[in-house]
Parts: sequence; C-alpha cells; structure tokens
Amino acid sequence: MAKRPSRPAPRKARATARTSRRGPLGWAVFIALRSVTVLILGTLALVVLTAFVNPPTNLYMWSESRRLGGVQQDWVALDEIAPVMARSAVAAEDANFCLHWGFDVVAIRAALEDGGTRGASTISQQVVKNVFLWQGRSWLRKALEAGYTVLLELLLDKRRILELHLNIAEYGRGVYGVEAAAQRYFGRDAGQLGRRQAALLVTALPNPRRRRLDAPGPAMRARQDWVLRQMANLGGTAWLARLDPTR
Repeated sequence: MAKRPSRPAPRKARATARTSRRGPLGWAVFIALRSVTVLILGTLALVVLTAFVNPPTNLYMWSESRRLGGVQQDWVALDEIAPVMARSAVAAEDANFCLHWGFDVVAIRAALEDGGTRGASTISQQVVKNVFLWQGRSWLRKALEAGYTVLLELLLDKRRILELHLNIAEYGRGVYGVEAAAQRYFGRDAGQLGRRQAALLVTALPNPRRRRLDAPGPAMRARQDWVLRQMANLGGTAWLARLDPTR
C-alpha cells in the first residue's frame, strides 16, 4: 500500500522547533536586538511627547526638591516670556541657535583649538541634558546626548526647544525656570523683564550656585554688559521670527 504524503508541520510547530534550536549565543543576540528596539522606540516616544507635554521635573530637580524640601518652578509659554529674555539666552549661550541643527560646529572647533577650556554646548544639547539625561561628563552621557539632540532637532521646532530651555534652566538654589527667577529676584512676571534684568539672569546659567543673582559681583556685571552687546548684534525682535517661519 502506498504511503500517504506527510503533511507539513503547522506554522506554530515550525516556529517552536526553530526556537528550540537557538543556542545561548542566539538567545543573547535575540534579547539584545529586542532591547535595542525597545530603547529606540521608547526614546522616540519620549522626545515626541516633549513636543506637546511640559516635563514636570527632571532627575536633578527631583533630587534637589527632596534635599531642599521643595523647589520653585512655574511653567510659562514662550509667548508669555519677555522677548528680551529669549534674546538674552540666545545671545549669551548659543548665538547660532537659529541656524544650526543641534551642534555648533564653529563653536566646537574653537573649543578644541582652545584646549577644551571653553564650552561648546548648544541650547538644544542643554535641553537634552536637563530633560532626558543626568549631570556629568561621562562618554556614555555624551553619546546619549548626541543621539537625543539629533532627535530633538528633527521632531521639535526651535521655539519649543527654547521654551523648554527657559523653563527648566536653574537660576539659583531651588529656583528653576525664568518665571520663578523673575519672581524671586525682581518681584515681577517673566513677561515684564527688562533688558538689563534679562541679561543679568543669563549670567548665572553656567554656574547658578556660585554666580548669585541676589548679590551680583563685578564679574557678573561685566558679563551682563557683554550680553547686552551680544543682544544688540542679534538685532531687535525680528530674529525671533526665524524660530517659526509661520509667524
């Protein structure tokens, strides 16, 4: 009697057979690929979410809040912040903010030629560090910062990036964001800041713990005057329109 042709194994059975033949190395590669995929998708989701949702805190702010028993921060939209404050931040920290794609190549080259004594971090990179990562200078953090910065520039517009920066930057012990800083040091809203007040606030950003805004010394006053000159180089408020071509 002729043998009946054997039926192919069901798809589930074939998948089970392939899985059972996967050795330790195969499992390691499989788990690593799955982990990388989850990490990439999670990173994309976080950056996209930041385009629409104001980050309630970050790692550093959370630790400071526990240490100090609370911090000051009041989120305000960019349109509610005095234009001179936005201009001061760009003039002092990242003059090419409207032009670059997250990394200021000219500033990086100058920093390398200067032996690394000057900073070359853009506003976009500072936002990445403050929102998604942690303080420090490790190679791992720098690598993650570079990847996040590319995504930030691809998925968020410049206005949103600047808004994030102004609302999460530290302006003194337990003081985060320009609204809290304006209230603490000048007794007014962020939308009421004048040129000299805005210029003074950004002098503290590189080191807000040592550069005290409640008692600015000669070095901070000199830096304030420098910021005012840099602001003049940016022009009036027309430059802000370049952050959003639809405006």
